[in-house]
Amino acid sequence: MDKMLYMIVFSALAITSMVHDTAAQTVHVVGDTMGWIVPSNGAVAYENWADDKTFRVGDTLVFNFTTGRHDVLQVQETSFDGCNSQNAIGTAIMTGPASITLNSTGDHYFICTFGTHCQGGQKLEISVSDDSTRTPGTNPPPRSVDGPTGSVPGGIVPPPPSSSTTLLASFLLSLSAIALVIFH
Repeated sequence: MDKMLYMIVFSALAITSMVHDTAAQTVHVVGDTMGWIVPSNGAVAYENWADDKTFRVGDTLVFNFTTGRHDVLQVQETSFDGCNSQNAIGTAIMTGPASITLNSTGDHYFICTFGTHCQGGQKLEISVSDDSTRTPGTNPPPRSVDGPTGSVPGGIVPPPPSSSTTLLASFLLSLSAIALVIFH
């Protein structure tokens, strides 16, 4: 009877593990190979970069920059438009590369507060949607980040493990636990 109870519990855990975490998050390297710099063509550089991206809750933005030369600060729209830090959301991240997880829907605004960097175009506006429309088990390919900072070893920021990999590992772990209970 005890073995039957263990089997039921471990089977339930296996099923729960398979259902858990089916949505994969996307890692977006801001500016791709350009990195987080004052772009030569102004703010249009980051506007163009963001245009073909879909940002969802749970995704991560990676800002590649040289520590001591740039920073990243999330601000409200009025501060974004005026390139000031008066309506900051949190504190500036001074150490590069910086990773920011998108935790809410809506418009998000990021600036560099060094000198006139924001006025020079080092600012990013994105719109974040709900993650409920994400296709389970999909991830983008790794993105190259060999840019002016060179701060990521190997120049690649890998995407998070795919949901199918996570599910398979969870399932195999659960099956191993069940086998131990049955044959112990």
